[in-house]
Amino acid sequence: QVQLVESGGGSVQAGGSLRLSCAASGFTASRNCIGWFRQAPGKEREGVATITIEVGKPNYAETVKGRFTISQDSTKNTVYLQMNSLKPEDTAVYYCAARPNYCLSLLPAGTFDYWGQGTQVTVSS
Repeated sequence: QVQLVESGGGSVQAGGSLRLSCAASGFTASRNCIGWFRQAPGKEREGVATITIEVGKPNYAETVKGRFTISQDSTKNTVYLQMNSLKPEDTAVYYCAARPNYCLSLLPAGTFDYWGQGTQVTVSS
């Protein structure tokens, strides 16, 4: 069974940093896409960043470009999201997700098949 587990969330003051981890199991990560999404209360889930394992370049939402970095450790089937210069508007539950094909752009949440349980990120001003 495919399983995605996020970790690394927490509370931080504006301007601080967090690193989220997504550990994937049950599927071959090579040439598959891993994405990070976030959802704040009362808002729709939005894409943050994506990467195609071993193939693609990272893709970022304009709201996080230059502040967040997505990276991979394929030997562990783990994808990271390094979040720097955090802002209060970054507050949300962050989810990792997977789809069994390339992800060469920031695709919508509905195109991802597998999801983790989410990890809370809270940024205080």
